[in-house]
Amino acid sequence: MTTEIPGRWIEGTGLVLGPLLLAGGVLTRMGDDDFFPGQLAAYAAQPGRLALSYGLYAAGLVLLWPAVTALARRARPGWAQWGATLVLLGLFGRVFHAGVSHLAFQLVDALGPAAAQRVVADTYGAFHVFKAVNVCIMAGWIVLAVGAYRGGALGLFRSVCLGLAAGLPLGVLKGSTDPASLVALAGLAIALVPLGVTVLKDGPAPRWWAVGLAVACVPVAFLLGLTG
Repeated sequence: MTTEIPGRWIEGTGLVLGPLLLAGGVLTRMGDDDFFPGQLAAYAAQPGRLALSYGLYAAGLVLLWPAVTALARRARPGWAQWGATLVLLGLFGRVFHAGVSHLAFQLVDALGPAAAQRVVADTYGAFHVFKAVNVCIMAGWIVLAVGAYRGGALGLFRSVCLGLAAGLPLGVLKGSTDPASLVALAGLAIALVPLGVTVLKDGPAPRWWAVGLAVACVPVAFLLGLTG
């Protein structure tokens, strides 16, 4: 008997929480200018809110990787596998962008908003290896949507909704609150969340001790990370 990795519970959780955390991160920073001067100014005014927003968004990005693998497994080989590969490469790039955004916010704390804005403006176009995955960020969701439809994993409407995720802006310190971004997030949720509910219900419930252990590990891992 083969075991699917990472497993039904992780995949189902990613399918449900990934899109919802992304949406929560964007909605938390609604009303701020979408480009880096506005994002830095918003952080200077309300650091807790912006830190929460970007933290939710980054967590959503990480949880999308089991979601994508779950979706690709339910489609026939071909477009879906290529699409999943492109999306995962794009997620690596987006998590890198999230790390740079976090560093930029720390510059606001250390240097003040004006100096931080000058540093970001002077270095915004600096080369990094993840520039190579920008095309994956833009094209991956479309290829995966085609594969999910051709492979029977999603119907036409939800496949189109999945492809709308290509409209999410890419890069560092992007607010992502323009109408196109909100439509993209809604499409991602429509495509993935119902599938996640199905995956979680498709099988026996987990043992109570396993749920308790998983929940307990989250704050423990967080506290251990703070000590490092």
